[in-house]
Amino acid sequence: MSETSVSSWNELMDCLYEHAWTPALNRFRSPYAFRGLSNASYSLNTSLMRLGDHYAQLEGHLLRNFKKYAHQVVTKSDSFWYWLSVAQHHGLPTRLMDWTFSPYVALHFVTACIDQYDHDGVVWCVDYKKVHAHLPKQLTECLTTEGADVFTIDMLTPITSLAEFDGLTDPACALFFEPPSMDERIVNQYALFSVVSSPTLSLDEWLKNHPDCYRRILIPHALKWEIRDKLDQANINERVLFPGLDGLSSWLRRQYFPTVDPETGRPNQREEDIQQEREKQGFQNLS
Repeated sequence: MSETSVSSWNELMDCLYEHAWTPALNRFRSPYAFRGLSNASYSLNTSLMRLGDHYAQLEGHLLRNFKKYAHQVVTKSDSFWYWLSVAQHHGLPTRLMDWTFSPYVALHFVTACIDQYDHDGVVWCVDYKKVHAHLPKQLTECLTTEGADVFTIDMLTPITSLAEFDGLTDPACALFFEPPSMDERIVNQYALFSVVSSPTLSLDEWLKNHPDCYRRILIPHALKWEIRDKLDQANINERVLFPGLDGLSSWLRRQYFPTVDPETGRPNQREEDIQQEREKQGFQNLS
């Protein structure tokens, strides 16, 4: 594993697109999946793990009940992986983890939480081709047959349950797959999921045993505002990544948030006063 701390936007771009050149294709095609975290100390624990004690025993109950109560609003599918993807996408605690093919989308999640601007962030970059080299033969042959680098749910359909997936290999394996394009959020975030063949093994624990498969880019908190402003100018924001009124409101709330002192991560008092005056004038103009 390599870990790099950047100090400028240009250095960050160079790190994110490192190893993107693919000689066999004569194209820039990065083999990395990206995940941005607002705090570099955060682990890659799944939402299932965050349920606390005995979470592994709850996994089957959660998914079974989700299917029972969601069948009226979810497009019918016989694919277990489809149901698992829908459940993850709508916030059910699962062993899946959200990733993106887009380094810019990953940077959005590094800088989306204003209250984390006093903490350094991180972008995890995982080489899914190298991860998939550790899969059992039947899965690597599936990728080869399809000429693919990551899985789709159709390619995984022969595996009909997580219990079956867990039994494929020992020690546990990890893989990346693309969810179905069920809505604009999935599409706009250029999303993919990771899954490990054990509910109790986090992806960062698996990666520590395979250090050639990943790298981390540390982003100092003082750089976050520059990244945020440049992403907004590139139209990488909540309004686009979370289509709908909720995303629009989140984008506007952050857009009009007062400037934060990069040293303390707290709103600059003078700018805060200016912002309050703008809001006051806005209400007066509406009246």
